[in-house]
Amino acid sequence: MAVLKQHISKYSLTAIALAVLAGCGSDSGEPTTNNVNPDTGNGGNSGAEYDGPAPQTDDIQLFKLHVWDNLAVPERCGDCHGTSGQQPSFVRNDDINEAYRVAEPLIDLGTPQLSTLVSKVGGGHNCWLDSATACADIIEGYITSWASSVGTLTNEIVLLPPEDKEVADSKNFTADPGAFSSTVYPLLAQYCSACHAEDAPLQQQPYLGSDDIQVSYEAARSRIRLDAPDNSRLVQRLALESHNCWSGSCASDAASMTQAIEDFVASLPVTEVDPNLAISKALQLGDGIIASSGGRVESDVIAKYEFKAGEGSIAYDTSGVEPAADLTINGNVEWMSSWGLRINDGKAQASTATSRKLFDLITSTGEYTIETWVIPDNVTQEEAHIVGYSGSTQVRNFTLGQTLYNYDFFHRSSTTDGNGMPALSTADADERLQASLQHAVITFDPVNGRRIYVNGEYTGDVDEVESGNLNEWDSSYALVVGNEVSSDRLWMGSLRFLAIHNRALSAEAVAANYEVGVGQKYFLLFNISELIGLSQAYLVFQVQQFDDYSYLFSEPFFANLGDEAIPTVPVEGIRIGINGREAIVGQVFAALDTEINAANYVEGKQDLSRQGAVIGLEQGAELDTFFLTFDRLGEHEYVRVEAEPPAPQPAADIDDQPLIGIKTFAEIDASLAAMTGVPRSTASVASTYQKVEQQLPVISQMDGFLAAQQMGITQLAVSYCSALVDDSSLRADFFPGFNFAATAGSAFDVGDRNQVIEPLLSAMVAGEVSGSALASQPNPDTIRTELNSLIDTMTACGGSCDTNRTATTVKATCAAALGSAIMLVH
Repeated sequence: MAVLKQHISKYSLTAIALAVLAGCGSDSGEPTTNNVNPDTGNGGNSGAEYDGPAPQTDDIQLFKLHVWDNLAVPERCGDCHGTSGQQPSFVRNDDINEAYRVAEPLIDLGTPQLSTLVSKVGGGHNCWLDSATACADIIEGYITSWASSVGTLTNEIVLLPPEDKEVADSKNFTADPGAFSSTVYPLLAQYCSACHAEDAPLQQQPYLGSDDIQVSYEAARSRIRLDAPDNSRLVQRLALESHNCWSGSCASDAASMTQAIEDFVASLPVTEVDPNLAISKALQLGDGIIASSGGRVESDVIAKYEFKAGEGSIAYDTSGVEPAADLTINGNVEWMSSWGLRINDGKAQASTATSRKLFDLITSTGEYTIETWVIPDNVTQEEAHIVGYSGSTQVRNFTLGQTLYNYDFFHRSSTTDGNGMPALSTADADERLQASLQHAVITFDPVNGRRIYVNGEYTGDVDEVESGNLNEWDSSYALVVGNEVSSDRLWMGSLRFLAIHNRALSAEAVAANYEVGVGQKYFLLFNISELIGLSQAYLVFQVQQFDDYSYLFSEPFFANLGDEAIPTVPVEGIRIGINGREAIVGQVFAALDTEINAANYVEGKQDLSRQGAVIGLEQGAELDTFFLTFDRLGEHEYVRVEAEPPAPQPAADIDDQPLIGIKTFAEIDASLAAMTGVPRSTASVASTYQKVEQQLPVISQMDGFLAAQQMGITQLAVSYCSALVDDSSLRADFFPGFNFAATAGSAFDVGDRNQVIEPLLSAMVAGEVSGSALASQPNPDTIRTELNSLIDTMTACGGSCDTNRTATTVKATCAAALGSAIMLVH
């Protein structure tokens, strides 16, 4: 056994991976259906009230505060494991010292996620929610809180040898449904479509009964075991949970589903392992050692969502802080198998009653943090709300939103309005928001005001608004993610994690939480003992499910868990195999050329690379089997014969490209400057350009033009025309003879208005003055008609127009002309 010292910050605490857990209570592993003790009715506890002797030590008092008080209520563990209930009586209310003694063997303070209490409930024992995973996470949180208070969490990882598995021939899912459409799909379409389909009245994920066979196939793959059809989730839901049995006999329905899966598996081809490869032993994720269960700074978390359930209509708040602000999922929202929600066209929202705890606990401290791991779908979204505590589009307590490449922080206080305006946003030029996995955090406290952090770093965007206080907050609002409560501020993307703290995290704490990452990580120990002549030699990867479609293998190192001296072993060309064959793509480590030796073996390992590789998911995290191959490892060598590259295909006969296009952002700015004579460096236009630059076209193709881009062009044109008209010297040169001092009712007589229109025509329509007109260009008479109509509208007020209407009319006419397609198209 080897112990690794992980490099972690002073704020982080990671886990030890230990041996197999012992069960509590019954060894059957079956969910308990009736936990009421027949003698006492409630197991001895009538609630979480305690009437026994005082705790004998400080540690027992902490156990009571963090664990006993939360689990002793009847609806959790008090009904059975109380004073006169069934053993073990770890929540008895007659003697907290005895309850502590009983609970100690069931709790692992060094690695709370490995506690028997956690594993038992996670296996389905007496979960008080519809998700056993959520119950287990809540209990883990209680134990972690206790462990943190007494300082028993550890920063060491113990590597234990996994059970050896040989790499074997296997069957794999094909890309297309194939025989699935005639075996498993008919049962799903007939009996599951009432709920598990996009157009179903209840519309529950996963869409197993979808009318689209490919959608059903993708949803079913992770719930089918090719190696053991009877252990498939599709079968177990019928056999063990009596979920939606259709014939009156769940056993019969489970048998029918098993047979359908067996028929499907029989149709799949067998993948044979190349006998010439130098191969490690095989592993699955479940054989790994947990590497990411601790380390987060969350002592002040009041709501937490890890989205582990993977199905259903509720995303559970597993903070353990009551009341739980569980989120109800509405609309087109998908569960991610890598933990998360993908928002396509919907939202997830808590009730106003349970959201009230945010108001109570945040206003009591006067500060807070909203911490997320997000994957925006794109960088073109505007007015998109990621997380909010709000009442409508016009009133809110806080919101984290997206505008193009920017994160927006709306925050209601005594110095902002009821809608949280003015918002604090990341700088346009920094382009902080990207369509990739990001750790986005917003904090507020009375000293520092609002702050935004992205990927562990403070963005440096300074809140110009004084901090103020939270006295203006409203307790009647609701927590919502992926949208506004009124469902008209859709944000499209994936939310992998959400935590709400009622304290502002420090910069160091934010960085620590970023380093911990998101999702479950494992150390996979691939046995290479037979290949290099050591009894317990392993090549170790850190592995996690990266998203619904892939795994991330990173930072491989060599570990010797035996006592023999480490020889010098050359290592070349490591490749990752999955389900009997080498992965087709993602073989980053194929170029590795190094050696294992005693000199580089430090603190229980020898690092081989700092890189990472993304490998495609095939059968799902519970089923995919991994192994390693080597071009050279010690005396073993595999000579690869590179295939001849295919002959190049004939050049494609591309259709003629359009001869016209649209100007891009810099060209638009330069054109407006050239036409008006206003320098691009003018403060007002430079400021406007910086604001709208990301909103302007970036490519010349006309089919990529968006309405939002026209708004940016209009804003920039207005800025240039305003600068032109407001400068008496520039406007005199551009509009010679026009009387800007005249009222709007007289300034635009027929002859006078030509002094405005004709200079604009000369500036934008080639040849009007020089006679060098282009062969194809707008008709000047049509333009004159449009501009005259605009002037008529602007001056319809006649003698009652305000004194600035003349200048305003010229600015509007200028912007309409110079900001039009005449300038944009070239």
